[in-house]
Amino acid sequence: MTPASLYHYNCRQATAKTGRHQPVQGVAALDADGLVLLDLPGEWHQPDLDLFLQRAGVPLLDARSHPEGHVRTVLASRAPGWQRLRGLRPSFPRKWHKPVAICAGIAGVVLMAYLASLGMWAAWRAVSSIGRFVLEMLEAKWLMVAFSPALLILRPAFGRISRWQIRRGAILASSGRGPYLKANSSGKLQIRHGAETTATLRIGEAPGEAFSLLLYQYDTLTGLFILDRTGRPLHHLPGPWLPGHAQSFTNRHNLALAVHRISREEYLNLTRTTKQATP
Repeated sequence: MTPASLYHYNCRQATAKTGRHQPVQGVAALDADGLVLLDLPGEWHQPDLDLFLQRAGVPLLDARSHPEGHVRTVLASRAPGWQRLRGLRPSFPRKWHKPVAICAGIAGVVLMAYLASLGMWAAWRAVSSIGRFVLEMLEAKWLMVAFSPALLILRPAFGRISRWQIRRGAILASSGRGPYLKANSSGKLQIRHGAETTATLRIGEAPGEAFSLLLYQYDTLTGLFILDRTGRPLHHLPGPWLPGHAQSFTNRHNLALAVHRISREEYLNLTRTTKQATP
């Protein structure tokens, strides 16, 4: 990798785990067109960066004071082969995690019922609070169901409800645990992540209002642009989106839909003219 520059950023982003906006900082390696080759979230000491880049001969753009909307549009503009690397490897659930979590949830239900039968709700609340705190410290959140037994029922139920809403076109979700689109009764298109609404656009035909969705493929990259009637991009959401689900969603909410393979020039034009993005 030979970056043309490094981009030192600081902004608020919705996290995959909670969906809530939290401060995120890091450094991104950009190509000559300003597309992100590599995203490295984390804290970086500015004097160390300056010294390293002086020796490497790579310029640094300090964007920590730039508007957050602009920073997110830059981070969403990805180059083919884009990667995001963190200091620790993400923990993927192992095969034995699910059965152990189910057993832990059942044990939690039994303990909760026993303490409730003795009138010791305060004791259960104390045990569950301490248990959740310990699991946070041990990075074993997959066992959280032991101290929140309702998750044993609610999590599968919410999953089925979400899939049913996607099939009906009530929401449009990206693959994985990313953002999703939802239109409310007042004619507004919401971009949501978890329980939090991160952006809102009015659906309509006037300039600046959401009129159509563009599902694109550029090289190895895929994503979605929300466009107004003039074709101006209003919001960029990179990531995998299924055309069939997008068709159901746009039919239900009177939005136009286009699915295209686009060129590098088209991709650069879209990413450079959009005002908002969800990296």
